[in-house]
Amino acid sequence: MKIGMFQTPFVAPERSAVQVFDWAVQQAIVADQAGFSEYWIGEHATLNWEGIPCPELVISAIARQTKQIKVGPLAHLLPYYHPASLAIQTAWLSQILQGRYMLGVATGAYPTDATLRGVKDMSVNHRMMLEAIEIMQHVWKAEPFEFKGEFWNAGYPKAEGKPLRDTRPWGGTMPMAMTGLSAPSPSIKFAATQGYIPASVFAGNDFLRSHFDSYKEIAEQRGRSYSRSIHRVVRDVFVGDSDKEARRLAIEGIGRAWKEYLLPTYQRFGVLPGLLHDRSMRVEDVDVNYLADHVWIVGSPETVVRKFQEWFDDLGGAFGTLLMYSHDYIDNPRPWEESMRRFVMEVAPKLAREI
Repeated sequence: MKIGMFQTPFVAPERSAVQVFDWAVQQAIVADQAGFSEYWIGEHATLNWEGIPCPELVISAIARQTKQIKVGPLAHLLPYYHPASLAIQTAWLSQILQGRYMLGVATGAYPTDATLRGVKDMSVNHRMMLEAIEIMQHVWKAEPFEFKGEFWNAGYPKAEGKPLRDTRPWGGTMPMAMTGLSAPSPSIKFAATQGYIPASVFAGNDFLRSHFDSYKEIAEQRGRSYSRSIHRVVRDVFVGDSDKEARRLAIEGIGRAWKEYLLPTYQRFGVLPGLLHDRSMRVEDVDVNYLADHVWIVGSPETVVRKFQEWFDDLGGAFGTLLMYSHDYIDNPRPWEESMRRFVMEVAPKLAREI
């Protein structure tokens, strides 16, 4: 199984912009050196727990300080950009990273981000995303076109005299991804129609199976071969010297974001019940102790391997890439960074046979 990171980031609201930026860059460098395969960066304009409004700035800083890791936004909120400008921006980053750039796209789920851009009716966001993708794909061909749409106009001018700058992504195609946080997930289904990478935020195995099954069904209907290796799943992991030590460090770091932000968010989106292993339990009773024992994968390397194997058994098999959430260990990064390294070196190799 490959290991990646989703830098949302879950950094405490009181952190400065400099701290958020430096942490995101440093985490990418550590992940690259540890052998992580991917590093995705979230985008939100108004959320105080997800404080990166410009993932491309972080990606630019990462580009020349890493060697092998692939990076990308997860995701650019397409209704809030002019698609032609974003197409140029992302293609250039693709060229700079020479095959290590991936583009996550989304409609935008938070009303505050929409209000900031003057979008009062978010029911149009999906249509805006579709139109944006159509324009971006035209731009990436670097061929003359003229487009008049419902939301935007765009075009690629004919070269007169000197040729225009190359606007194609590195290698000619743009690897793209979408996230899913519902079941059934319209985003995962759309990703399947396009062949995009599906990234599922963990909310229980029934939730994940619905993503795997719907993607497989649509991919095969479209005549494409299917393997679970295409799937990314986002889940919290902490590896420590012992179960007790790992649990303590996880609750101290991961716990705050869940208590103050993620539990209310999961409840608002209606996905929290999927995390309950006991259906008789009330969602109101879920706390960080329950999460550490039943939702996060926490423990010594041996315990983490066992928990993954049990998870895969119940899930009916493994998937391609586990994306760790990144959390706020800015004041004491050593245990967190050591957990990242041990996950890759001591846990992942023992799960290779599960894929």
